[in-house]
Amino acid sequence: MRAARFHEYGGAESLVIEQAPDPHPGPGEVRVRVAAAGVNPIDWKLRAGALHQLIPLELPAIPGRDGVGMVDEIGDGVQGVSIGDRVFGLGGVTGATAELLILSAWAHAPDTWNDEQAAGAGLASVTAMGGLNALGSLAGRTLLVEGAAGGVGSAAVEIAVAQGATVIGTASERNHEFLTALGAVPTTYGPGLAQRLSALAPHGVDVALDTAASGSLDDLVAITGDPKRVATVADHAGGQRLGTHVVNAENDSTLLSAAAELGRQGRYTPRVDQAFPLERIADAHARAERGRTRGKIVICI
Repeated sequence: MRAARFHEYGGAESLVIEQAPDPHPGPGEVRVRVAAAGVNPIDWKLRAGALHQLIPLELPAIPGRDGVGMVDEIGDGVQGVSIGDRVFGLGGVTGATAELLILSAWAHAPDTWNDEQAAGAGLASVTAMGGLNALGSLAGRTLLVEGAAGGVGSAAVEIAVAQGATVIGTASERNHEFLTALGAVPTTYGPGLAQRLSALAPHGVDVALDTAASGSLDDLVAITGDPKRVATVADHAGGQRLGTHVVNAENDSTLLSAAAELGRQGRYTPRVDQAFPLERIADAHARAERGRTRGKIVICI
């Protein structure tokens, strides 16, 4: 199969397109012929070697954690999916930017999502839903999403609105119209946030979700009044220090199915910042490293 790989840790220019061995699913797994794959922060951090002590890789490695495609091989013990089904989901920490991908968690992709949207839904939706679930029922509550324009943040906004929350989202001013379209009340991040929120939410902010790791967790705890009213999916050290909920993304088919159902209902549409062909994966990684994205970056295989 054709795949993007890196043979040593380094910059985006270390990525090459070449032939790699075909993977095969083990028990409880499926293989898909990939239509598109997501690009997530962990991808470029792994490629750069920033996580090599925590997550050592066997090189050469194929970046990418999530994708969408047609099932073409099914492992032992798998039920509820057939050859030719269009599914999206998650594999290991690597492997997605290739013609073939092994998924250990998946859901049927709704017809309402194109391949680019479905490719951006895997890691973003389970991360967002995990963070939101840690905060309890959202119906009738006011939620602050820090970093609301990014891949996880934009997913969290739409999913929380679907669950009945009033959502205030922080982002740079250039993304405020985007947040409004998602259903959030936009505001800027940084100094003075508490004062801005007092005007936007005179009855207070009930809960907050940090998706940005911008150093704002102390402020979010002060704004909500209780570290257990705050969840972070991005600043694990800060969350542990303050006693907030600290949420790791999990390969959870139940969460993926819930996201897909919201997609079928037209209540959650994964937002795509930019799509690149496989041959331009280095450009995609460079774009991801610069940050300030509006939704997800995806690779079309």
